[in-house]
Amino acid sequence: MCGIIGIVGKSTIAPALYDALTILQHRGQDAAGIATLDGSQIHLSKGSGLVRDVFEPKDMALLTGRAGIGHVRYPTSGRDDSSEAQPFYVNSPYGIALGHNGNLINTEELTQQLFDSDRRHLNTKSDSELLLNVLAHELQNQTPPHLEPGHIFSAVDAVYNRCKGAFSAIVLICGHGVLGFRDPYGIRPMVLGFRDTKKGTEYALASESVALDVLGFKLMRDVKPGESIFINLDGQMYSHVSELRKTLTPCIFEYVYFARPDSLIDDISVYKARLRMGQALARKILRERPDHDIDVVIPVPDTSRTAALPLAFDLDVKYREGFIKNRYIGRTFIMPGQKMRKKSVRQKLNAIDLEFRKKNVLIVDDSIVRGTTSKKIIKMAREAGAKKVYFASAAPPVRYPNIYGIDMPAPAELVAAGRTELEIQEELGADWLIYQDLPDLIAACREGNESILQFDTSCFSGEYVTGVEDGYFEKLETIRSDKAKKKRRAKNQLQLAV
Repeated sequence: MCGIIGIVGKSTIAPALYDALTILQHRGQDAAGIATLDGSQIHLSKGSGLVRDVFEPKDMALLTGRAGIGHVRYPTSGRDDSSEAQPFYVNSPYGIALGHNGNLINTEELTQQLFDSDRRHLNTKSDSELLLNVLAHELQNQTPPHLEPGHIFSAVDAVYNRCKGAFSAIVLICGHGVLGFRDPYGIRPMVLGFRDTKKGTEYALASESVALDVLGFKLMRDVKPGESIFINLDGQMYSHVSELRKTLTPCIFEYVYFARPDSLIDDISVYKARLRMGQALARKILRERPDHDIDVVIPVPDTSRTAALPLAFDLDVKYREGFIKNRYIGRTFIMPGQKMRKKSVRQKLNAIDLEFRKKNVLIVDDSIVRGTTSKKIIKMAREAGAKKVYFASAAPPVRYPNIYGIDMPAPAELVAAGRTELEIQEELGADWLIYQDLPDLIAACREGNESILQFDTSCFSGEYVTGVEDGYFEKLETIRSDKAKKKRRAKNQLQLAV
C-alpha cells in the first residue's frame, strides 16, 4: 500500500506536496519522493525513510514549478531499499515521472514484453517501474505532432489492456501536465479535488480525501474505475472512462485498517464504516454470549478505537484506554520480518496495569493478520493482571494472500490460514476469540454507499476479481515472504560490505 498525490497549481507546489505526503504517511513509511515540473525540466527528490527525514530545506528549494506529484512507499513487491523509492522517471517520450499505489499480478509477462517487443530496460524489480514503462511505450506509439488529451487516454486504455491487477497512478508528463488513472475495477482508491485561488482554479488527485482537506481543496468526487483524468499546465481538466472498465470493486481493507478515519473513499465515510463494524461485533457477542462477563472494552490504538467505542456502548460495558502508544514507532503490520515486528510491539505499546487488574477484558483490534502483535498484546494484558482476556477482531479471519497492494503474501505467515477459529484462539492465547462475520463487514461498509455492489474481500474470501493464474501464489511466496525478504536484505548487506 502506498500514498500518492498530484497537483497542478498556480504557484510553487512543492510545499503543498510535502504537506500532503505527511498526511498520507500512514500509507507508507519505507520511502518518500516528490517530482515537480518547472518549464521543460522535471526536478526529482526521493529517499528512504519518513517524509520529514527525506526532504531537507535544500531539497525543497530545488523542487520548483507549479505542477508535481508525490509518493510515500510501503513495499509489497521489489526490494525494500531506496533504489525503489518513487516517483520513477523515464526520459522518453517527453520525460515522465510516475507514482503508483497497488500491485500488478502479470509482471513476468510484462517484463518479457518490455524486453522483447518494446525494447525497454528495467532497472529494478518494481512493478511500478513496469507500469511506467508500459505507459511510456504506449504514449510513444501515439506519435502525434502535438500530444492531446485523446492521445493520452488512448495510451492509458492500452495500459488497461496490458496490465492486470490493482493500480492507481499519478503521472507527471513534461511540458504537458498531470495524469491520474485508476484500474478498471477501482480496487485502489483515488479522489479528485479543486481549490479556487486569485490566480485561478487548482486541481489535485490523491489516494485519500483527507490529503485534500488539509490542503484546502474541496472534494469533487472519486475517480471512477477505468477512468483517466488529465490536467494540463493551464489548469484545464479532461476525463475519459475506458470501455474496459468493470464493476466498481473497492478494497474493503481500506475501511478496516489502511485509510484514515477522516477520509471518504468511494463516497463511504471510513469513520462511519468502522462505527458500524463495532456495532455488528456487539450484536454477534450478544447472540453468542448474552450472559457475557466482560468488565471492560479496551482498544488497540489507533485504528480500532472507532469500532471499540460503539461496541462497548452496545454491550453496556465500560470503555477504557488500556494501552499507551509510542507514536515514534512505525505500524507493526508493515514491519519487515517477524523478529522486528515482535520487538516493535513492546516498543510501541505499554499497558496501564490498573485498567487490566482483576478484570475480564475484551481487547478490540481492527484485524489479525500474522498474529504476532495480537499474541504479544494478549500476553501483556495477562502480565498486567487481567483475569480473562477476550480478543475481538473488527475484520473476519485473514486466510488468503492479498495480491492487490497489501503485504499479506504467504499463507504460512497468516495465523488464520488453515486453522479453525478455536485453533487460532489457542495459538494467540486468548480465553475467547471473536471475529467479525464477512457479511456483516460488507454491510457495514456498503451502508455508506449502497450503489457499490461488491468489494474486494480476497484476503478473507479467497475470491480474486481479476482472476489468478495457476502457480501465481507459489511464485509470490518465493518473492514476498518474510523469509525471501530476509534473504534479499542479507544479500544487499553483503554486497555493501564487499
